[in-house]
Amino acid sequence: MKSKGRATIEVAADGVAVITIINPPVNSLSLDVLYSLKETIEDAFRRDDVKAIVMTGYRGKFSGGFNISSFADLQQGKVAQPKPGYTSLDMLTDTVEVSRKPLVAAIDGHALGGGLEIAMCCHARISTPNAKLGLPELHLGIIPGFGGTQRLPRLVGLAKSLEMMLTAKSVKGKEALDLGLVDAIVSPSQLLDAACKWALDIWEHKKPWNVASLYRTDKLESLDEAREILKLARDQAIRISPNLYHPLAFVDVVEEGIVSGPRAGLIKEYETFEVLIRSGTCKALVHIFLSRRGTTKIPGVTDLGLVPRHVIKVAILGGGLMGSEIATVFLLSNYYVILKEVNNKVLEAGIHRIKANLQRRTNKGKLSQAKFVKALSLLKGTLDYETFRDVDMVIEAVTEDLTLKQKIFMDLEKYCAPHCILASNTSIDLNLIGEKIKSQDRIIGAHFFSPAHMMPLLEIVRNQKTSSQVIVDLLDVGKKIKKTPVVVRNCTGFAVNRMFFSCTQAALLLVEHGADIYCIDRAFAKFGMAMGPFRLCDLIGLDVAMATEAQFVLSMSDRIYKSTLIPLMQQDKRLGETTQKGFYLYDERHKVKPDPEIKKYIEKAREISGVSINPKLAKLSDKDIVEMILFPSVNEACRLLAECIVVKAADLDIASVMGMGFPPYRGGTIYWADTLGSKYICSRLNGWARMYGNFFKPCDSLVEKASRGVPLVSIINGIYSLCCFSKLSTPCI
Repeated sequence: MKSKGRATIEVAADGVAVITIINPPVNSLSLDVLYSLKETIEDAFRRDDVKAIVMTGYRGKFSGGFNISSFADLQQGKVAQPKPGYTSLDMLTDTVEVSRKPLVAAIDGHALGGGLEIAMCCHARISTPNAKLGLPELHLGIIPGFGGTQRLPRLVGLAKSLEMMLTAKSVKGKEALDLGLVDAIVSPSQLLDAACKWALDIWEHKKPWNVASLYRTDKLESLDEAREILKLARDQAIRISPNLYHPLAFVDVVEEGIVSGPRAGLIKEYETFEVLIRSGTCKALVHIFLSRRGTTKIPGVTDLGLVPRHVIKVAILGGGLMGSEIATVFLLSNYYVILKEVNNKVLEAGIHRIKANLQRRTNKGKLSQAKFVKALSLLKGTLDYETFRDVDMVIEAVTEDLTLKQKIFMDLEKYCAPHCILASNTSIDLNLIGEKIKSQDRIIGAHFFSPAHMMPLLEIVRNQKTSSQVIVDLLDVGKKIKKTPVVVRNCTGFAVNRMFFSCTQAALLLVEHGADIYCIDRAFAKFGMAMGPFRLCDLIGLDVAMATEAQFVLSMSDRIYKSTLIPLMQQDKRLGETTQKGFYLYDERHKVKPDPEIKKYIEKAREISGVSINPKLAKLSDKDIVEMILFPSVNEACRLLAECIVVKAADLDIASVMGMGFPPYRGGTIYWADTLGSKYICSRLNGWARMYGNFFKPCDSLVEKASRGVPLVSIINGIYSLCCFSKLSTPCI
């Protein structure tokens, strides 16, 4: 049983009480911690031997904020919740902040969310240089609930506070000092002593007893300036997040404090917080947060006690667009990288792409010049396999040609050391790629998403013979290169491409039957997708799309919509961004605009297919467009769950959000589908199947769930899921 979080108190001979928040690993706040913290603070107030108080966190971490795992319990009413405003008013404002004994926060590691809100109630804050301070609640669909919207503007100014809250970005200790968020910076070894001395100095009137943060006005802009800043912030929130309310709630609550006073602001803050924490947006974002943490837990693999082996040197085969992006990822994480190509010309082109990727980060201020130079120093180009003898992992990223890949893996088995991981960034069946070599336990898919140095997902693909050790190794590599891994079983297209291939198919079907390409992409943008299916095709490349389709035609011909639109465009060298022509036109700076000429390709495709236009499709609502294109993806996701391609439904939600740009505030493909209901989705698919054929026909597992009216997530729950896990984790040594 997990021990409850708590706060402890130790009183030194000099009269300074040190209160420590203890709830490893990040000293998160929970109701247990808050109640215990209040008790220890009140104990310190009562004790005659306590002159001053220092608040800190266990083992060098102040507090990472409220425990997000507790949110679901609060939302579902599983735990008794304190009365509204208990923490922000009763505890922090009317107890801590009005204390007659000085409180100093000693901040190391991080003070985030509620952690920073507690620190801001103290009379001074001492920080280490690398401590992180911020209010990241935006990512969870809520606003701060412990007074952060009122105190932060009064400590750093209105403009900076809104920037921090509406971007959810933290600041480090040095910047926090410059802003006025902390009062001093010291090294971690000196932190506690410095905070204790500061607290005593306040008690002895050697340092000023500052005005309570809630009532400071020296950093606030004039009322006219404040109105302008609030208007700009509100306009920006609407522009960036048109589908979301909670960014506007930040502005509204801050404004209430400016106009009506900080206590009125606190009341509006906790009232708004109570509404937001039960909103659909918050529930979806909390689901994504918790699901992301769960992707590395693989039954029968990560519970075996295996220790990841060290991967130091990585070889990349292929310096094209994807290969150069993957190389960039590893260089940015300080791995030695060998890039192999077939001749000097293409090798130089690959190295040039890598340099350009790094240079763009430097130009944007995301990479210092020194780190740029260091990253390039880790890169080496080669035309043969001789330098592969001491590499720890190889990632093949050549064109999707099965014969070529089979030859490459035969060469890798010959030249690479027995411990070397043999990975492929492919969508081709791994069993086919490795069928001609003996070392099939070392073969694994390392499927990145373009642009690989920006997209956060790493799809790890295992076949029946991939060893658990290799999976554990790649999970560890994924963490070190700052990717979120999702482990899937081997199948055509794996999980993400298989789910979203059906989106492209549905979009092509709609266009050939009368819908407008650009209306479809606009509807997807309004829904919150990173981009529409046609813009995405251009980004991926129409040649890659065709190669992918060829694989799906072989493995799932019964549910393929065969369109000639992309082949016709391919014949005219319209391959997407790389040729500056696809479904859109692109200039040298990658600016995009619609192309009127695309109509002639659509008309030709209709003529070849013998498809007649349905006038109703030209007038589809945005809702109908999104459902007609995404419901086939939901249908395919149900098949993936039924076939045990993934460990759990939440993995598909993470894959859709981080791999294909599904809006996180809708919770991912399966989560979103369950908000609509299996009966509704199945009914709509059946209706379209009668009109347009088997492409829309709901799969057996979806039909079964709809007939019982149960959530899709239940496809992989209970005893059935244990069966799936055993299939997924077949011993493969």
